[in-house]
Amino acid sequence: MKKTIIMVLAALLCCNADMSAQGFLKRLGQAAKNAAENAVENKVVDKTREAVDDALSGKKKDKKDKKNKEVDNDEVENDEPAAQVGNQKSDFVRGSVVVFEDAVKGEQVGEFPSKWDLERGNAEIATVNGEQAIEFAKEDSWIKPLISKNPKNYFGDEFTVEFDLMYTEGEFEIDFMHPDEQRDSEIFTLSWRNDYTMTLHYVRPDSESNSDKQGRSDQAPKTKINNNRWHHYAISFNKRAIKFYVDNVRYINVPNAKAGAGWMTFFFRGENPAYMKNVLIARGGGELYGRNATDASDAAIAKAIAETGKFVTNNILFETGKADLKPESMEEIQKVADYMKKNSSARFLVVGHTDNVGNAASNQTLSENRAKSVVAALAKLGVDDFNLKAEGRGASEPVADNKTAEGKAKNRRVEFIKK
Repeated sequence: MKKTIIMVLAALLCCNADMSAQGFLKRLGQAAKNAAENAVENKVVDKTREAVDDALSGKKKDKKDKKNKEVDNDEVENDEPAAQVGNQKSDFVRGSVVVFEDAVKGEQVGEFPSKWDLERGNAEIATVNGEQAIEFAKEDSWIKPLISKNPKNYFGDEFTVEFDLMYTEGEFEIDFMHPDEQRDSEIFTLSWRNDYTMTLHYVRPDSESNSDKQGRSDQAPKTKINNNRWHHYAISFNKRAIKFYVDNVRYINVPNAKAGAGWMTFFFRGENPAYMKNVLIARGGGELYGRNATDASDAAIAKAIAETGKFVTNNILFETGKADLKPESMEEIQKVADYMKKNSSARFLVVGHTDNVGNAASNQTLSENRAKSVVAALAKLGVDDFNLKAEGRGASEPVADNKTAEGKAKNRRVEFIKK
């Protein structure tokens, strides 16, 4: 606007002083018109330059940009939903009977922890961010819980161990030792190093020597743990199964190891100290998941039917409280179908059994529906359902004690009885 006024005044100055009123008005109108045209032209030029500059700099504007938020092109192009994965990784259950507990409070700083004993090296009470903790000395420290009763045999067949640990580098190791003090050998050993990869050495049940480490399992947590922050660790052992957790996420799950650990030690070696607190050892823990090993092959099925008149399997699994078959059941059902198709003239009674959870009437109905689900699955695989009859017997014919998880798993079975 200022530019327009200046141009008008400049035009007026060019006029002669003696011009007539009519000439003055005419010239004034023409000057204003020219100034307005120049202003519009300059505005168009400015817009054109702005557009060219934006194009050269890679920018792109839309009229709707003022109303809409910017959209990430990567999100638009990759709009396919992520796969949904189901896997129970937080199943830790603390044992019910506490054997040892040390929150590391009320200790004298600089002294050896009062609830522990020394195997090798050194450890002392220190303060970390105002909290007391056990400090493992650099290079080599090896300590064990101080337990007055059965100091070499306090675990049993079911136990859990928990503790909080903070470190920056080095090797941390937990040894679960044989109860016989003379043997001085490990039943299993869990260790991890700077790369926070966890290694479990364990003895298989068929090993002749308890010191013979037969197996190994390596896994690494997704979250870095040697970051000078507290992390919670937990271990459970139940008759044969070893599980290891970091911050309530399971990273190691070994289904079949040798039982017999009696006591344990904590070991650390590194250039910088490590710190530990809130140690708790307890007997008991979560229920043992049943392992149902069945050699379901044509020969095995034929042999079982020839010798007993029936084939029994625990590997046909259903959703809890339902008759819906789990996908992993189809491998077993396929083998049964293969046998039945080879013996197409034989007739079979398919019998479902449940454990004693729930009342008798509901278990009877559930077992019948499960047997019908198996018959339907066999028919889809080409077995003539004319030769199949579904029957349920609920929990009326247990083959194991329903007081234990293993017993209940054995009682949840399907029988194929030749008629």
